[in-house]
Amino acid sequence: MRIGFGYDSHRLVPGRALVLGGVKVPSTLGPEAHSDGDAVIHALIDALLGACALGDIGQLFPPSDQQFRDISSRILLKRSLGVLAEKGFQPRNVDVTILLDSPRLGPHVDQMRSVLSADLGIPGTAISVKAKTREGLGPPGQGRVVEAYAVALVEEP
Repeated sequence: MRIGFGYDSHRLVPGRALVLGGVKVPSTLGPEAHSDGDAVIHALIDALLGACALGDIGQLFPPSDQQFRDISSRILLKRSLGVLAEKGFQPRNVDVTILLDSPRLGPHVDQMRSVLSADLGIPGTAISVKAKTREGLGPPGQGRVVEAYAVALVEEP
């Protein structure tokens, strides 16, 4: 077994949809990003790739490449899983923490787990998604930035 760690953050701006863990969360702000800016899936991709020593999301899907403009991060996750599968790696467990005070994410966590379970092909019982606040401290606490941390356990060939 191998373990990987991932992190992602995006500034929140008007006029963009807030998508986290593959779920559209009602909000007046969304991530400033090249793709859809799903910080949860971006952190998860980095954790999966890191566990397999296969680089990071920016190497696999460079922001300078226009084919990834506004692309769903779920598509990027699917492609990343294909890269892992080519090398014989299989995800077994993931743990994600999201930092954002507003909007409240608790009501969306179960749906995020379901989406990630379907996309990863592992049971929901092997997926943890936690929403935390910064109690008003710093940009995440003021609703100006979303941050996500992920850990992935991957079985090697």
